Amino acid sequence: MSSPSPNLPPCPPQLKTVQHYLKIANDYDKREPVVAYWVRLYALQTALKLDRKSAEARALLTALMDYLETFKKTHADNEAVTSDVAGQALVENVVHRLFSWADNEDRNERFNKNVVKVFYSAGLLCDVCEVFGELTEEVASQRKYAKWKATYIHNCLKNGEKPIPGPMGGDDEGLGEDVGGEEAQGAVGHSGGADLGWSHPPQPGMSLPSVPSSASAGGLPDVSSSTPPPSVPSVPHSLPQMPRVQPTPDAVNVPHVPVGHTTSTGVKLSPSDMNKAQKYCKWAVSALDYEDSKTAIDNLQKALSLLKTGKDS
Repeated sequence: MSSPSPNLPPCPPQLKTVQHYLKIANDYDKREPVVAYWVRLYALQTALKLDRKSAEARALLTALMDYLETFKKTHADNEAVTSDVAGQALVENVVHRLFSWADNEDRNERFNKNVVKVFYSAGLLCDVCEVFGELTEEVASQRKYAKWKATYIHNCLKNGEKPIPGPMGGDDEGLGEDVGGEEAQGAVGHSGGADLGWSHPPQPGMSLPSVPSSASAGGLPDVSSSTPPPSVPSVPHSLPQMPRVQPTPDAVNVPHVPVGHTTSTGVKLSPSDMNKAQKYCKWAVSALDYEDSKTAIDNLQKALSLLKTGKDS
């Protein structure tokens, strides 16, 4: 179910960084409205750090707060809105699909503007995962790599050079090539548009390309829990002392997995291993919602392998 994009006031120059995320949110209003909700929450948190005093910034902040409050009320029965755990699983699933599609295109040497856009968008959505707390090691690595790859492929195409597929020095290299937000946004969103086939320089954030079902945003993951979902803190409407709006992860009653948990097969798994196995299962369910059996089988096999051997394939 799609939702119309909110009618927000213009983004002032001092909040130009936020504009990239607002554009991504507009794209996901049609694809996955709950993802758009979390993106705008991240945009609000970022904007509050940059400027909360100017009239232009306050107008945008007020509109974002109104949108977030209304969305929470109208989607109060959606666990991916009311629960940080379910919301994080959904956003990370979208990142996983976008990153996997772009990485596959890159490694098969199909270099074009769509690959640049998808890598870039995956990197921005990794930023959004910060609303749930500290990034996992996997998401942090994907963010570095996606932003670096977007800039690298764009510059190669702009200069008429053939990009090198995959990490520059093998499977373990390239992840350390961290490209700062402004540098990546500038390379992808402001320069050299004609060289990539755009009729005019793309605007910040850019529209996401249409990608196959295996790369598009998946449906809501089936996150089952006997614990009632926690409420997201109410977004204030008065701006003089605007607090930082942030979901409270500690309010989520996450089942405790003891260190050294032993499965029925005799394999000892750490809490992070158990969480990773759960994610694979959630991604498999999400893929089935889109009749993508190949991705579902791949994720289920990874979960089984991890549970049986204690090693992530």
